[in-house]
Amino acid sequence: MHAIHPNSRVADLIGLLSVLTNTFGGKAELYKLEKETEVDLDDLMPIVYTADALGFVTVGEGDITVTDRGLEFLEAKIGRRKKLIEESLKHAEPFKTVVELGDFSVDELAESLEKKHVQSFVSPRGHQDLDMLLVEWGVYSGFLRKEGDRYTVLQPR
Repeated sequence: MHAIHPNSRVADLIGLLSVLTNTFGGKAELYKLEKETEVDLDDLMPIVYTADALGFVTVGEGDITVTDRGLEFLEAKIGRRKKLIEESLKHAEPFKTVVELGDFSVDELAESLEKKHVQSFVSPRGHQDLDMLLVEWGVYSGFLRKEGDRYTVLQPR
């Protein structure tokens, strides 16, 4: 199942794609990427998983490769970057479930994810992580609107 990792941030995505493209020519072994970025593998993997879930990289056999979509994202201006994220979110949890709900609170979303056995947000900080992720990826990209404690999926522009 593709999912946006709770500890991933948009800025991390930009950094990952930049290093992969500019330092490694678009493809690297994960251990070399870890050494180059001087980031512990446990801290690097959340954005790797997210970039893979969004279709911006592929990961296999210890290698990570930037996709055409990832290159397009990296070369795009901010408006196009947001659109690329918005288009990609609907293919990964928790945003697949968000689309089904349409209008929801974090508690309602967490309950729906738990029923689907999506374990990424089952922790003492789960609801807080989920709320942060919805804002960081969903509101930022224009996929969601937040009013008070409610979120609404916006229609494609």
